[in-house]
Amino acid sequence: MARSPVSMPIAAPALSEAPRLRPRHLVRQNTVLLAGGVVSGIGGFAYHAIAGRILGPGLYGQVASAIAAYTVLSTPYFVLVLVLAHCAAALPTELAPGGIRALALRASAWMALPGAALVVLAVAFAAPAAAFLQLGSPLPMVWLGVTVAVTWQLAIPRALLQGMQRFGALSLNLTAEMVARSGSLLVLLLAGFAVAGGAAALLVGALLSLGLGVGALRDILRAPPGRRPRLGGLAGLSMSAAAGTIGVLLLYNLDVVLAKHFLDARDAGLYGGLNKVAGIVFFLTLSVSQVMFPRVVEAARAGRHPGRLLLLSGLLLCLLALVPLAAFTGQPRLLVSALFGPTFEDAAPLMPLAGLIGLGLSLDNLLIQLFVALRDRWFIPVLLGGCGLEAALISLHHQGIRAVALDVLLAVSILLLLLAARALLLLGRRGPVEKP
Repeated sequence: MARSPVSMPIAAPALSEAPRLRPRHLVRQNTVLLAGGVVSGIGGFAYHAIAGRILGPGLYGQVASAIAAYTVLSTPYFVLVLVLAHCAAALPTELAPGGIRALALRASAWMALPGAALVVLAVAFAAPAAAFLQLGSPLPMVWLGVTVAVTWQLAIPRALLQGMQRFGALSLNLTAEMVARSGSLLVLLLAGFAVAGGAAALLVGALLSLGLGVGALRDILRAPPGRRPRLGGLAGLSMSAAAGTIGVLLLYNLDVVLAKHFLDARDAGLYGGLNKVAGIVFFLTLSVSQVMFPRVVEAARAGRHPGRLLLLSGLLLCLLALVPLAAFTGQPRLLVSALFGPTFEDAAPLMPLAGLIGLGLSLDNLLIQLFVALRDRWFIPVLLGGCGLEAALISLHHQGIRAVALDVLLAVSILLLLLAARALLLLGRRGPVEKP
């Protein structure tokens, strides 16, 4: 769903824009990233609104399931963002910017071969994958494979921008992708490309964002070669990042896939729209966890306790979520009609429920980001259990759209309570965070 380098020497202090934690600094950084997140969220939601209005619930259900598959295939992107952002934030000042440059080049080389292999596999297995998702043509799966390969490379500049806390450039990068995605979708659908056009629009946005990301890191890429950073404990960090990423992706997308399987075409399309309504809350508040993550890593390196940072971030997240929740409760029919068109009005009564699901997912993700930043791994079985609970509830109880939505809300809420208990235990036992 989880929004990431002059031949002259560069002063190391300019690499990071991270002041010591003060509430106003946290608010300012969140405001910068939030501004981009709002525009990006509008652009991302416009993508689904355009697809829903032009294609209708039936074909839109195909687009929604294809997007869910794309998000699942993009899992390495989200893992790479977390790992590289952690490495960049924890990098000693004396190794920058040459160390950042070496990190970027190594990561790009690591992902080149898997990306090429994915494109080959996408072409080879496009037909059976399209049949499983009940798509009318295998072409969208080919476009998705190419887009995922590009997205893996896009993770590198975005992760470094986040780790160095260059949130202005990161905000612009996220915005540009979604605006380009939605604009190209409108053109492609009007040209008659339907579901294949929806997949191709993803590629347009990813390519533009990759170019902008590399441009934002031109000072790093032109820096003199530096000593390669020692990436100690990378395996454990990667495991935590992978588990957290997979868990959040499953929580956000598994319900769409199962709804497509258990519900009829129209109800699956309506539920796909509700999932994107939950995504409004999730992506509107995503900037909070994106800002918190490198700050927690920085706090760990400096020996400061991250508890206050977590509390401030959670408060900001809930305050941000109040705006869409109030709108979903006050004018659900007007909003769903404006966003998706009159054919989606049957989903209007479930808008507040979808908003609560989005808030639960956001809070779950905030805690997961904390655990990954602190290299905790005990949250993994809790998270995987929450994903299994969601799948089990939907499989046993899927008599309509409301039933599926209630299943998801229950699973997300139980998971939140368990993750909060783990966070209290972890922070209570740590005391001040030790320097690595």
